[in-house]
Amino acid sequence: MGYYLRRLSRGFDGEILAVPGRMIGLAFLVFLFAIGAANISPHLKNTLILASIFALFAASWDLLFFSGQLNLGHGAFFGASAYTSAILSSKLGLPVGLTVPMGAMAGVIIGIVVAIPSLRLRGPYLAIVTLAVPVILQGVVFLFPDITGGELGLFSLPAISESLTFVYYFCLVVMLVCVAIMWKATDTRSRMIRTGIIFCALREDEISARTSGINTVRYKVLAFALSGFFAGIAGGLYAHTMKVVGPSTLEFLFSIYPLIWTVFGGSWTIYGPVIGAYLLYFLSMQLLAIVPEIRMMIFTAIIIGMILFMPEGITRWFRDKIEIRCPRCKTINGFRRERCRVCLAQLHEGPEDRPDRRREVTF
Repeated sequence: MGYYLRRLSRGFDGEILAVPGRMIGLAFLVFLFAIGAANISPHLKNTLILASIFALFAASWDLLFFSGQLNLGHGAFFGASAYTSAILSSKLGLPVGLTVPMGAMAGVIIGIVVAIPSLRLRGPYLAIVTLAVPVILQGVVFLFPDITGGELGLFSLPAISESLTFVYYFCLVVMLVCVAIMWKATDTRSRMIRTGIIFCALREDEISARTSGINTVRYKVLAFALSGFFAGIAGGLYAHTMKVVGPSTLEFLFSIYPLIWTVFGGSWTIYGPVIGAYLLYFLSMQLLAIVPEIRMMIFTAIIIGMILFMPEGITRWFRDKIEIRCPRCKTINGFRRERCRVCLAQLHEGPEDRPDRRREVTF
């Protein structure tokens, strides 16, 4: 036991504390856990709860985008799962512990159904097809008002818990666990789980991936199913947090929000959409309270500025400022280090090492 603890301690010192970006991520996690126990207003705590749910929702979109599939109807997974959880809870009286996982399975089913046209479509054509899925589900909602509540939706749903603090920590832990699973599933350097490198191959060149022996059909369907599952968990949590589900969860904006959060935080990273969702959702709620008349104008200006000056996302832009990768062993180091912490290679190129330097001539 002591051996494993020492090994864990060395790994923590060498892989977390030695990398500035990971230290900041650890500090962010500590802050999220600490603020839940602080004496903050219920409104702020509700905002953080919804931010955790939307962070999971955005990360599930990035998981699908990591495999090269552009989904503009991602709100269908979220809305279908929210409605499934609400119907099972209000009509059948099932507990929240069952309705959320069953709602996530509804997201998986929708994901597999949407994956069928993706086998023959790519790029903008696939995006147009996925855009129609939430519209179709909205029609289904209006077609069966006795079950779905029609335009009014379903309300007075049971809450996850009467304690707001418990709901906050429950949603936070579920989000962190799901994000960790998605990050591992997209890790291209993992030796145990190979889905990351396969998804990356599908994104870069699907034809080459197929000729190399990869079953592209299986992994496309897997990407949609996994994305639908995690988006479904977010939808179920949203239904029992808000205690109401309506057709608005299937609107076009609910499919665009995860795209905005992902682009802002950094696509193909899984953790980037989490940061983007926390920052942008919290910012939008604060602007709604301070300047509700012009909040959309300010919000849009922030997004446009970010795209112009940080096109790869705020997380990658920030990491490029504080980290540097060793040119020899590819290890991530702090930007202020002169030599690599593993192979001791020179990290910063001096003036004398530049090939295009000009010789100074003195008279």
